[in-house]
Amino acid sequence: MSMAARDASATEAFQVRPLTPELMPALGEVLRGGWGAGCWCLYPRLTDRQMRDLPGAGGHSGQRRAAMAALAAGRVAPGLLAFQGEEPLGWVAVAPRADLARIVASRATPPPDALPVRVIPCITVRRAARGRGVAVALIRAGADYALQHGAPAVEAYPRAGEGRAEDGSVYSGTEPMFRRAGFAVLRPSPACPRAGRRA
Repeated sequence: MSMAARDASATEAFQVRPLTPELMPALGEVLRGGWGAGCWCLYPRLTDRQMRDLPGAGGHSGQRRAAMAALAAGRVAPGLLAFQGEEPLGWVAVAPRADLARIVASRATPPPDALPVRVIPCITVRRAARGRGVAVALIRAGADYALQHGAPAVEAYPRAGEGRAEDGSVYSGTEPMFRRAGFAVLRPSPACPRAGRRA
């Protein structure tokens, strides 16, 4: 499946593709040199113990890569990649809340109701591709993908506030990103806003 995504502020269109095992090298390119390079975007899904106990060879990074590739082989992708031509630009993870062990366990992100929502826990864009609307396009595409696959609602927990921050602290996105992508932003607590989009 391939979807065209365009942010209203961008001048370029991006192709957005669900992650498959064949696209794992492209995910590696997006994550290289950033916060997700070693975790392969498994951090929200697994506890520290589960990360340590992953099977396989190749050290922790190899084990995590293999685990993400196994998820990518499933019927519903664990996230989407943005491309311009064949160049990978960015990544957004999207998963059922119940699959995200750290979010389920966090006191900062209690469920507001019993809906089996999907969550966008991570967004990353390669440094050279920033400022072109890629993150907002990915958030929109991730929400659309989740809703197309039966999610009754999509949530995220972006960084609070309008100011700029270091790359490592904004892997969950920012309030302005989610507002531009059409999410409503609620404030159950000042430190942890909740962005939500319902079907």
